[in-house]
Amino acid sequence: MPLEMNRNVFITCAVTGSGGTQDRSPHVPRSPKEIADSAIAAAKAGAAVVHCHVRDPETGVPSRRLDLYREVTDRIRDADVDVVLNLTAGMGGDMVFGSTENPLPVKETGTDMVGATERMAHIAECLPEICTLDCGTMNFAEADYVMTNTPGMLRAMGQMMTDLGVKPEIEAFDTGHLWFAKQLVKEGVLEPNALVQLCMGVPWGAPDDLNTFMAMVNNVPDDWTFSAFALGRNQMAYAAQSVLAGGNVRVGLEDNLWLDKGVLAENWQLVERANTIVSNMGARVIGPAEVREKLGLTKRAPVAK
Repeated sequence: MPLEMNRNVFITCAVTGSGGTQDRSPHVPRSPKEIADSAIAAAKAGAAVVHCHVRDPETGVPSRRLDLYREVTDRIRDADVDVVLNLTAGMGGDMVFGSTENPLPVKETGTDMVGATERMAHIAECLPEICTLDCGTMNFAEADYVMTNTPGMLRAMGQMMTDLGVKPEIEAFDTGHLWFAKQLVKEGVLEPNALVQLCMGVPWGAPDDLNTFMAMVNNVPDDWTFSAFALGRNQMAYAAQSVLAGGNVRVGLEDNLWLDKGVLAENWQLVERANTIVSNMGARVIGPAEVREKLGLTKRAPVAK
């Protein structure tokens, strides 16, 4: 079926991520205040959605601490700019094996495997409008690391999201992840009008070539909403490609540290550039109120302690 360019585009800013980028750029935010301030600046530059992880304020290492998520959430909600809040639920499925001859027991350093309820604890407490659901298990670039998301775990977490009234953003790193996401909708675990993020160029998922991207796009049901991103130097090219294919845009320091060759970016600068690209293509960048209406989101304050 012919593709149709998206004329009403929302931009998501992925503010900090969980990768080891904290020592590669001084602009990667660490503390809750830094993360919230960077998200607020991105919103002022045109991001309708901010996607947030948290990090240990001292080391920059990714964290699952509830108090850090609560502080980030409260700071963003207290800001003088409106934005849709998207929190990760991807932490807690990290497994690092031993050597190829002795894979078990798994290594304590880097391994973080917890149950569905614990992985969802900050979502239940902070009640963001959106949270992510990494819809499959995947090898990353690291030799012995596996991002682990079993079908049972995804069914449990997906049902929790639906029951909480938080919109899952399906993170699809390959076509099989979309296949399983459609199964979750078929089973009634996820609502039919699903939201999906196409994650391109993440080793060893879907490569960020155009043929693979179109295979991913063609596997997204017509009544779903999708966004897409690519890592590094292809980030802005995929901002354009996603819009042309009918999707929305994600940029941010989680995926790319650079504004230009040799110039480290801040989140607001990446959003500003994406905003310019989308506008120059003849599309309109929409704000958080229109995103909520489009996706059926519920904006809520945190649950009182």
